Amino acid sequence: MGKRIALLTGGGDCPGLNPAIRGCVMRGLDYDFEFVGLTDGWKGLMEGLTMPVELETVQEIIKKGGTILGTSRTNPFKKENGVQKCLDTFKKLKLDALVAMGGEDTLGVASRFYKEHKLPVVGVPKTMDNDLSATDFTFGFDTSVTIAMDAAERLVDTGRSHRRIMVLEVMGRHAGWVALYTGIGAGADWTLVPEETVDIPKMCAHLKKVHARNKVALVVVSEGIKIPGQDSGKEKLDEFGHMLLKERSVGHEITAIIEKETGIETRLAVIGHIQRGGEPTLFDRILGSRVGVKAAELVAEKKFGQMVALHGNDVVDVALEEATARLKTVPTDWLNFSKVFFK
Repeated sequence: MGKRIALLTGGGDCPGLNPAIRGCVMRGLDYDFEFVGLTDGWKGLMEGLTMPVELETVQEIIKKGGTILGTSRTNPFKKENGVQKCLDTFKKLKLDALVAMGGEDTLGVASRFYKEHKLPVVGVPKTMDNDLSATDFTFGFDTSVTIAMDAAERLVDTGRSHRRIMVLEVMGRHAGWVALYTGIGAGADWTLVPEETVDIPKMCAHLKKVHARNKVALVVVSEGIKIPGQDSGKEKLDEFGHMLLKERSVGHEITAIIEKETGIETRLAVIGHIQRGGEPTLFDRILGSRVGVKAAELVAEKKFGQMVALHGNDVVDVALEEATARLKTVPTDWLNFSKVFFK
């Protein structure tokens, strides 16, 4: 009789999750696996929330955004009896293994379950922020940047018509990969990322020069930047200890500063959760499918406590503990590369 495997997707959704689910299920069928979908992330395992996942469920979802399993930012290690509830559900459902798809938080929980309770789990890296170490790229990133790049180019069109400076705020709490790639791809005149201190005078002087030449200038800003001289005060944190971003985004602050310092009319667009939706790009469909297939193979090989990773063009496995030990932030050489185009 085949093994009974559970699937869950946790954290923020992104394009590529459905292709990954599909890849895992389709490869698992070769091993006679039976799949159980745990809905709403770790909450599903904690509360026993399930849905059937069969060939008919997944065969046409490669082109769909989001996740058919639903998701949440639930951390069972922060809930009363949350861990034990998860372990009890695992036994009650007669599961042989679990495939957890998510970012640093979801996979951090998976790593703890494996290390502390020997839960047979395999991780699949998912984040539009591309900030997971031990893998070169995560699915969701390419789609989110493609959407942001399109928005940036549209902003330039309207900005030039009105002789304005345009600011686009994109997602990226701790790592600036989305902003960096969007800025380079869209030809931005300045990009602000969390990894680098904002130099207001230098930025504004440059934007004035660019605007005088082109009658428009584009700034891409990551939502997680810190603005010098502005005390954020005591921040509220989520269940994973992450700062909850303010309702009034840094994009509004940067826009006001630029307009004041340059004397040029400046407008802001916040793309927000639009980046998370829509059909996955070809890259994310292929990557999602590849890592999903590899996850099923790791289960078949009983290589638990591992995460699927992309190294170059090879899909390999790495230790979950290693993969979640630190965030992959933008290094100095990438920051310097982006500045080549600030002319």
